[in-house]
Amino acid sequence: MTIKTRSAVIRQVPGKFEIVELDLDEPGPGEVLVRMVATGLCHSDYHLASGSLRAETLPMCAGHEGAGVVERLGPDTHGVEVGDHVVLAFIPVCGRCRFCSAGRQNLCDLGTHATRGSRAVDANSFRMHLDGRPVGQSLGLGAFSEYTTVDIRSVVRIPRDVPLDLACLASCSVLTGWGAAVNAAKVRPGDVAICVGVGGIGVNAVQGAAHAGASAVIAVDPVELKRTTALELGATAAFADMEEAARYARSLTNGQGADQAIVAIGELSGEVVAEGFAAIRKAGTLVVVTLGDVADRGLPIPPLELVAYQKRIQGTLFGSSRPLSDIPMALDMYRAGKLRLKELVTKHYRLDDIGQGYEDMLGGQIVRGVISF
Repeated sequence: MTIKTRSAVIRQVPGKFEIVELDLDEPGPGEVLVRMVATGLCHSDYHLASGSLRAETLPMCAGHEGAGVVERLGPDTHGVEVGDHVVLAFIPVCGRCRFCSAGRQNLCDLGTHATRGSRAVDANSFRMHLDGRPVGQSLGLGAFSEYTTVDIRSVVRIPRDVPLDLACLASCSVLTGWGAAVNAAKVRPGDVAICVGVGGIGVNAVQGAAHAGASAVIAVDPVELKRTTALELGATAAFADMEEAARYARSLTNGQGADQAIVAIGELSGEVVAEGFAAIRKAGTLVVVTLGDVADRGLPIPPLELVAYQKRIQGTLFGSSRPLSDIPMALDMYRAGKLRLKELVTKHYRLDDIGQGYEDMLGGQIVRGVISF
């Protein structure tokens, strides 16, 4: 049995999001049907449309930063009930693989078929269809859809008093940024941290660094709206370019440079990584959050400086966070007034206006846009 759902899909790459009506399968064993309420407009989904990330299945229903309400349970599905509010976890958590067992849920082996859009345990099994053809669900979710069928291991139950249009941000941007500062960069009290790019993810790196006790949180972004928002959310200074930010960091550290630099720009380039690397002190840490083109190779950094100055370059996925524990933690922080979410959302869009939402994002008109179903 199937249901009809309006969804935003990519038919070709590079391409644009198109609104179509899909056939969605009922949930099977270990699956749930979720009625989507809100989904954030993340740059990662634009990477799928542009081709920077390779979509292995086309058409592909994108969207992964989502929250909604459980409508139906498949057979032998436990852990949630119909009516529960849930946030989607774009990395499913098995709890049993080597990485989950070591506390690294963000690297769970179930993420293997993320760009194929199939079920986590079966590369040839799909739940969405268009004219009889399989449609991939980005990261196993397909959150740009009125309804979606997902693995129970990809949902996290949350308190019902948290607005879902804010809760959805904990699905990706909030913890990716916050965790980049707290978990990956390991910002400590008194540190000087530079956050390069303070859009939907980077502005949460600002919140994380401030929460961790950094004495200076330096925001870098060419867009004035984003710099202003970063200053409201914990940045102590903001600059339009990296040269100014690095000079300011050195002025605070007797010429040494920042303790950490976190790169969270929209489009990754080797030059930006090199700028961040040059801006950190001896034994400093450069954290790279941004996704880049899969075809890119090499970084223009001096190897001698890497060794002699004992600098560290750290990649991070989902801010090295743990979906099952850290999503509820972030929302508890919001409820306690320790983490700000409402200020992150510049504008709400209808599903039909998703193209305009991404134009606004690329044009620097918003910090975070949210699709409200």
